[in-house]
Amino acid sequence: MKKLNRILINGGVLSPGELKHICETAESLGMNSISFGSRQDIIFPKDIEKKDLEELKTLQFVFPDEDVIHNIASSYVSSDIFTNTSWLTSARYLYVIEQFKYKPTLRINITDPKQRLVPLFTGNINFIASENEDYWYLYLRLPNWRKTKMYPALIYSWDLHKVAQAIEDVLIEEPENVDTVFELVNDAVETNNRTVDKPLEVPFHPFPYYEGMNRIEDKYWLGLYWRNNLYDTTFLKEMCDLCFENKIGKISITPWKSFIVKGIPVESKLVWEKLLGRFGINVRHSMLELNWHLPVNNIEALNLKKYLVTNFDQNDISTYGLTFGITDFDHNSYNFTSIVIEKNKQPEQIGDFVIRDTYNLLYAKNFDPNTREYIVHVQDVDKVELPGLLMELSKLYFEQLGSEQEVNSPKTSKKETTEEEIHQCSECMTVYHKDYGDITQNIAPGTSFEELPSSYECSVCGAPKSSYEKKVLVK
Repeated sequence: MKKLNRILINGGVLSPGELKHICETAESLGMNSISFGSRQDIIFPKDIEKKDLEELKTLQFVFPDEDVIHNIASSYVSSDIFTNTSWLTSARYLYVIEQFKYKPTLRINITDPKQRLVPLFTGNINFIASENEDYWYLYLRLPNWRKTKMYPALIYSWDLHKVAQAIEDVLIEEPENVDTVFELVNDAVETNNRTVDKPLEVPFHPFPYYEGMNRIEDKYWLGLYWRNNLYDTTFLKEMCDLCFENKIGKISITPWKSFIVKGIPVESKLVWEKLLGRFGINVRHSMLELNWHLPVNNIEALNLKKYLVTNFDQNDISTYGLTFGITDFDHNSYNFTSIVIEKNKQPEQIGDFVIRDTYNLLYAKNFDPNTREYIVHVQDVDKVELPGLLMELSKLYFEQLGSEQEVNSPKTSKKETTEEEIHQCSECMTVYHKDYGDITQNIAPGTSFEELPSSYECSVCGAPKSSYEKKVLVK
């Protein structure tokens, strides 16, 4: 597959001025459109010669032969408009993203587990917000690892960039497990880690509808999606000018090859609608269109999507909450959709025989891609069989939706409870849980509070062991 020229957009967030400059640069290089990548970067769909670097020196431009450099992905785009962790505001994202001054060679994700628009685990380094303000879980899947592993400490917001860069540096040692990474990073940088006191919980939310003009309190937000992922530079420049007039400071890119503008004043809604109308832009696509992830600039994948969506539409099938992905045919992509359509590699052609394309269908456990577990539904089927099989999977999704909660809910009026003993610091409320220990002080998991040395101190505030109070959690 052809590699593409990319512009890094840290966290998928840029100002109207930066987007306008990118559009003007594209036009100076003979292009009238730009595209968006699955890691919230910007793609120049035309070949660029390195002699044109003068035009690109102010941009974080990455040529195809520099594809070891990756964009940082974040769920800033969903903040303030979809379900989110209370402390993780738009401003907090921007402060964190701003700290990353280097070009990462690993995929880095900075995400909120309560939102559904941006995948959590598609990076090599995945920072995921915890309930503790300004602290993040870290899940690692380094290039030579087969599985994702949880880092044994919570990372402070202002240490994310230091930890990420240190992890890239320790790859020289080829660490084989997460404990080794932890030790090497702790030796390399000073951080304000916190004890992991409970496992990460990722609640299930249906995939949101993210297009059109939508009101949140006293502002509107606008989501724009174009089927062919070729966004007209003339329109984008005029839109950026309108952002200036409305004092809108940021535009954010989604991983679904679309973008969102937040903070549109109520009194400007008609002006924005006139702009969209003047360019003939449709902002009312069916959810059947919006929940697909395709490789960039892949006409074959786009045509397959159109074929399948047409069949869904003709059969009046609902796919609300589901997402679909078509692999990029070289199997190097990370799956982050509910259902994956995987094209098989064709065998060597012999003579004049025509070999038909065949596909595999996979679906995520519970149809939740954040489980990172995929189940093979069928293998080696023809294209004409795909619509019926996908409708079958869609119905299966709705049949099982909520069944897990029903199984776990009590069937009698008597509520069963369990008790769990923990110890909590009376100074800062940090919890010590024997199941997790405290890796920041070399306390192994399974160590009871009573077994802790008398010199033990709170990993957050430094309070002595005597400051901890025994608590019983009732579940």
